[in-house]
Amino acid sequence: MNIETLVQRNKEDLAGLEQLLGYRFTDLRLLQKALIHSSFAFEQAQIDKNNEILEFLGDAVLDLVIGHMLCKHFPDMREGELTRLRSSLVNESHLASMAREVRIGRYLCLGKGEDSSNGRNKSSILSCAYEAVIGAIFEDSDYGTVEAVIVRSFVPGMEAKKEELLMADAKSRLQEALQEKFNEAPSYRIDREEGPSHEKVFTVSVVFKGDALGSGTGSSKKEAEQRAASATLTILADVIDQFSG
Repeated sequence: MNIETLVQRNKEDLAGLEQLLGYRFTDLRLLQKALIHSSFAFEQAQIDKNNEILEFLGDAVLDLVIGHMLCKHFPDMREGELTRLRSSLVNESHLASMAREVRIGRYLCLGKGEDSSNGRNKSSILSCAYEAVIGAIFEDSDYGTVEAVIVRSFVPGMEAKKEELLMADAKSRLQEALQEKFNEAPSYRIDREEGPSHEKVFTVSVVFKGDALGSGTGSSKKEAEQRAASATLTILADVIDQFSG
């Protein structure tokens, strides 16, 4: 069995995937190659190609396109924040979720063992296959075309990822800002614990130099602290004015 044979056998499925991707291939062999896992290539002695090189290419394309996209959408973000946001968009978990959105798992060529062990739903396999598909689109077209495909797919969830990142990073950013200005870190005070033990809701306040600043609620102390820190960051200029005066 060779790539051409696989393309002919899977032509209808490949057309379905093209529709989900929003891109029609000039050379369907590239798309087919992107879907060949190494376990399948190993079992099929006639097939000496798998998706690993396309995965390598797609990884580089995603880094570049998403990095460029973030710089354009969030010009005021710092370099470290942009790096962390890009990492959250191209990590295994997020790429696997992108692969699931276009149902890549159902189109994969897997070895029997990998297929029987739920390989079509493994995040590691799906994320690599998604990168390979992006690499295949780049090989089949050009930078502008693959950029449009990536932007269309990633922009809808980008703002939520940014908020998630900033929320998770709020405590460290607040501590850095206050220590830099006043050489003193904030503390956190639990104001309330409500609800049954399995559904607790915590309310926490940021305390600095004896004064309560922003507050936040969450289902854990950590979440409530992050929300309180995030709320304080939104009024940080007023806080600095208050304690500098």
